[in-house]
Amino acid sequence: MTALKISLEKGKQAANKYAFGVSLIIIPQVIIAVILTKYIAQNPTILETLEKAGIVVFIALSYYFYRESKKGKIKIDAVKTKNRNPLLTGIALSILNMFGIPFFSGTIITLDVFKLFSFDAVSVFFFTLGSVLGTFYILFLYGKFAKIIQQKTGKLTKDINLILSILTGLVAVFSLIKQLF
Repeated sequence: MTALKISLEKGKQAANKYAFGVSLIIIPQVIIAVILTKYIAQNPTILETLEKAGIVVFIALSYYFYRESKKGKIKIDAVKTKNRNPLLTGIALSILNMFGIPFFSGTIITLDVFKLFSFDAVSVFFFTLGSVLGTFYILFLYGKFAKIIQQKTGKLTKDINLILSILTGLVAVFSLIKQLF
């Protein structure tokens, strides 16, 4: 949403600077995720604790997305705000957003389960490179199509939040069942 807002307020070039700032912070986040994932894989008791905590997190996320689905249309108005550097905004928001590390860790675990990832330097390098390029490209596309996305977000956003609510709720239920049996 921030990439959309910056694109609408300051233009596509500013949105690209924001995307670059976010992408810079993805590098250490991916490396931290690799280190944590390797450590967790070597210590199964940590994994059990994380699974229990995950149930609570997924229940909270399910509730959050359900509440968000009940809100009205999201509209981003193109109003002028303070003249902030989009690159620094991207860096700051990316540093504050710690959801990237668990996301990348979960992705690494999934790839490892299917024998598509190993913890050697080449795999880590290409996973990091792909994560950075993918993040930049998605944010670039948000900036490029900001006006179209703004027009379409009303019902779509509401539906996506309801779908996410149901999915996170199902993950919580299945995780709880797994813990019980």
